[in-house]
Amino acid sequence: MGELPFGPIAEQYDRFRPSPPEGLVDDLERLGGAVLDVGCGTGKAAVALAERGLTVLGVEPDERMASIARSHGVPVEIGAFETWDAGGRQFDLLTFADSWHFVDPAVAVRRAAELLPPGGKVARFWNTYVLEPAAIKALDPVYRRFAPEILPTWRQTAAWAPFRLDDDPFARTGFTPLRMRSYRSSALRSADEWVATIATTSGHLRLGDRLAPLMAEVHAAIDALGGALRVHRTTFLALTRRS
Repeated sequence: MGELPFGPIAEQYDRFRPSPPEGLVDDLERLGGAVLDVGCGTGKAAVALAERGLTVLGVEPDERMASIARSHGVPVEIGAFETWDAGGRQFDLLTFADSWHFVDPAVAVRRAAELLPPGGKVARFWNTYVLEPAAIKALDPVYRRFAPEILPTWRQTAAWAPFRLDDDPFARTGFTPLRMRSYRSSALRSADEWVATIATTSGHLRLGDRLAPLMAEVHAAIDALGGALRVHRTTFLALTRRS
């Protein structure tokens, strides 16, 4: 995992990023066993699984993110997954909660094969957020002006995925074909909440000096819509098992 920009906003990330949906946590709980949460961040997924009684270890490259996860009761070791020393340990389940796109896929697949016994599972899950037409119409011009390169990133569709589902590297290396599940929800988010949430995404963080004026204009656009957005979230789960 390369160097990520999340450390300086770790507390904001922990406050505003959503936890995994209950249905997804239910499904992972049924898999049981020892869990390694890769790129655990502040522990959003790890905490949810630990609260269900699973034994969870996080691995995270940023000490500031890891410190918050530890404050929630999750043990975390510092390191990039590709080079992290497992010390001979194996796990029953590897989870990548919105973190798969930060790892080297070829190396991650090889490491998964080392860390999982036959029958061990890999769960990759990610969120997509779809706004309603009025919000898209209001926000598109703002992004075109300040950050056209991330317009496709923030304006996701429900079909977005961090890897090609028809060409999954696990399928070529001794793992079973993917099983896909999805979980849908929606919520009304205030301008403050939405701006604080999207400002913690990697695409926005990499904008540097353009981030503050972009967020100010996004906030103003939401205020003009009545001060809140209806956000439709779909969380996708891709499960595969080591043969």
